[in-house]
Amino acid sequence: MKLAYWMYAGPAHIGTLRVASSFKNVHAIMHAPLGDDYFNVMRSMLERERDFTPVTASIVDRNVLARGSQEKVVDNITRKDKEEHPDLIVLTPTCTSSILQEDLQNFVERAQLEAKSDVLLADVNHYRVNELQAGDRTLHQIVQFYIEKARKKDDLRTNKTAAPSVNIIGISTLGFHNQHDCRELKKLMGDLGIQVNAVIPEGASVHELKNLPRAWFNLVPYRELGRMTAEYLQAEFEMPFVDITPMGVVETARCIRAIQTILNQQGANVDYESFIQDQTLFVSQAAWFSRSIDCQNLTGKKAVVFGDNTHAAAITKILAREMGVRVVLAGTYCKYDAEWFREQVRDYCDEVLISDDNGAIGDAIARLEPAAIFGTQMERHVGKRLDIPCGVIAAPIHIQNFPIGYKPFMGYEGTNQIADLIYNSFTLGMEDHLLEIFGGHDTKEVITKGVSADSDLAWSKDGLAELNRIPGFVRGKVKRNTEKFARDRGIETITAEVLYAAKEAVGA
Repeated sequence: MKLAYWMYAGPAHIGTLRVASSFKNVHAIMHAPLGDDYFNVMRSMLERERDFTPVTASIVDRNVLARGSQEKVVDNITRKDKEEHPDLIVLTPTCTSSILQEDLQNFVERAQLEAKSDVLLADVNHYRVNELQAGDRTLHQIVQFYIEKARKKDDLRTNKTAAPSVNIIGISTLGFHNQHDCRELKKLMGDLGIQVNAVIPEGASVHELKNLPRAWFNLVPYRELGRMTAEYLQAEFEMPFVDITPMGVVETARCIRAIQTILNQQGANVDYESFIQDQTLFVSQAAWFSRSIDCQNLTGKKAVVFGDNTHAAAITKILAREMGVRVVLAGTYCKYDAEWFREQVRDYCDEVLISDDNGAIGDAIARLEPAAIFGTQMERHVGKRLDIPCGVIAAPIHIQNFPIGYKPFMGYEGTNQIADLIYNSFTLGMEDHLLEIFGGHDTKEVITKGVSADSDLAWSKDGLAELNRIPGFVRGKVKRNTEKFARDRGIETITAEVLYAAKEAVGA
């Protein structure tokens, strides 16, 4: 563990709480000190939900430590059982409470003797995994628990549905545009004549989990959540799964063809080629737009992409393959899955960066000077400082990236939304130059600090005055070139003379 002022993926307990609270009538109890119980605030603020099951914090304080936590934890579980009558209570520690090394499994077993609800301990290592890994593991654990419970009661439904059907696995609360993607995926499945057997965990009841084996196949749209569950169902019931993210025209078509192959292997006789053709040519505007004069203006422009595996890989492919944009760097903070990411993007970018250090990503962006960034909220902050536009394509995100309107990233409507995001993220034509001429947002003084916290360069008054005379659309580049020139020569204060010398050195 390390202290950080910005984390791309949160601690493990956030992943567990996201999954548990996505189910209907499942109550999560967090064994934690005061200060770790911010999940309810985060969810209510970002998701804007009118009604959701709040997480209960079983607070560890000095009085509890003096007497031991067992009685308090067991009391909290049994109290919630009596008050809320949940189907399942999930107990999770946090990194902080894990230091106590208490036998929480014993607490759960004691509570089960009194509670009518099922009680489960989230079995994740809070020091070794992050939010995404813990969420994946928790979903798998809950599904396995109820599959085995149904099997013991001889209540497991394994007979396949009469018509082709699918389980969509991995839609959860606090996911990036998850609710919009889910709606689009349901529509896509309907257009393909496929029934949706279940969507988990968001909005599902744990009582429905015994019906998961009835589906013909599983669809795992996000790399980060649901894959462990799909692999478990494949091992237990030989259920095939599709884990191709239907994002962008090419990958959506590839996903549909993979579904077609699976269905035909099970006795269906479907041919989706005409559907793919119609959607690509007439429904999705993205394919037409990529051939338009507007999009051709983007050809060769440089972009940096950074985010989780699913979105960073998908956007990299869309930029390079569908819109002609040169991706100079594609990166992810999912270090635990780095091999998969490299394999996905290596043919579509100049450089790959696997890191969860926001300073390293910021410095790479400053070095590469792209025309646009596609990243998380943190890269958006970096772009603000470097005067580089940024489109947000992955969590962690600001509240403004939880839109009320319908903005899926998946399916054919998603292709339109992504095309708009990409096109509108670039600074187009002479936009900044016109603002400079007629007066606008670009008349303020430039930021003189570097992206990295260790920047020790200062600008003199005459240096700043000269810099502010440079047109806005090239000022950021001149500033960075000048600072590099000064740093290479050990100059600590940049004057107008240093600026002139730097311009001569680069032939400007």
